[in-house]
Amino acid sequence: MDRDTIMQALARISLPTGGDLVSNDMIRALSVEDGVVKYVIEAPSAEIAQKMEAIRKASEELVMGLPGIRSVSAILTAHGPAAKPAAGPAANPSGPPPDLKIGRHPEKRPGPAPVPGVDHIIAIASGKGGVGKSTVSANLAVALARQGKKVGLLDADIYGPSQPRMMGVSKRPSSPDGKIINPLVAHGVTMMSIGLMVDPDKAVVWRGPMLMGALQQMLGQVAWGDLDVLIVDLPPGTGDVQLTLCQNTALTGAIVVSTPQDVALLDARKAMDMFRTLNTPILGLIENMSSYICPECGHEAHVFGHGGVAAEAAALGLPFLGSLPLHLDVRLAGDAGTPVAAGEGKQAEAYAALARRLTDDGVI
Repeated sequence: MDRDTIMQALARISLPTGGDLVSNDMIRALSVEDGVVKYVIEAPSAEIAQKMEAIRKASEELVMGLPGIRSVSAILTAHGPAAKPAAGPAANPSGPPPDLKIGRHPEKRPGPAPVPGVDHIIAIASGKGGVGKSTVSANLAVALARQGKKVGLLDADIYGPSQPRMMGVSKRPSSPDGKIINPLVAHGVTMMSIGLMVDPDKAVVWRGPMLMGALQQMLGQVAWGDLDVLIVDLPPGTGDVQLTLCQNTALTGAIVVSTPQDVALLDARKAMDMFRTLNTPILGLIENMSSYICPECGHEAHVFGHGGVAAEAAALGLPFLGSLPLHLDVRLAGDAGTPVAAGEGKQAEAYAALARRLTDDGVI
């Protein structure tokens, strides 16, 4: 049973106003996994949605009758004007519900705003891809959680979300009320990724405004709860997602990850210049893949050079937060869905030391 078969079945549900659920483009967020089907029926307005409960139930019964289906869950929601940002604790909460359609255009915001319940928001950035930024984000989040912090992890790399694989989660986040998305929890970390909301085998082909809208939703529509820190794994470079995050969200600051070689540092400098332009504090630099120790003979080699990031931090007057090794165990752990920081050993201790540095310096 696949998505196309489900959509063909839903196209048989006729509407009183003409057409069907599919031809009227009302089906959102359809997922099929191990016989479990979930989708959202998005009505044009709240008034129409109130009259569609019978249609929702009929669609569930129809899909449940298909071979191989074990359960069906359909949520009824309505498309309409977005809720205005809250003006403060006493703001009226009775506005229209948030739109659950992922990838809509962003809302205009008056300026950087905090995420309710989150004490610190730290962006993990890099000037270029391939320097291990997502690996650092996942392991730092787990290391902080092991030290007793309440940690969230937001995978903001919309085009290439990797945190579901690294954190070992694949379940689709739930939304019992059709308004707020409940994040998942893995290795003591509350996490959310666009990779959990879209087909993992499909490319996200979105223009900038849709990227920015998706980021706003994952910050504002997710029930993050009370967190000491929210780690935001940014995409590489200096694009729309970075701009939206820095302009609309009250960031504690950014940490820039780079490998030691000159080519990576060239792009890291551009990332740091972007943060300075956007008045976002740079909390420090991390040198990833700093050294490689041969598992056979124990020889330490510096495949990408050594010390370049520390020298760059010193030249710019920025904190150097530490060096992280290049090791096969780190890659294997990430591919297996259990970050190396969740275990024991030298590799886990390297990330534990990084987490302690942030807490000892009062960043978190």
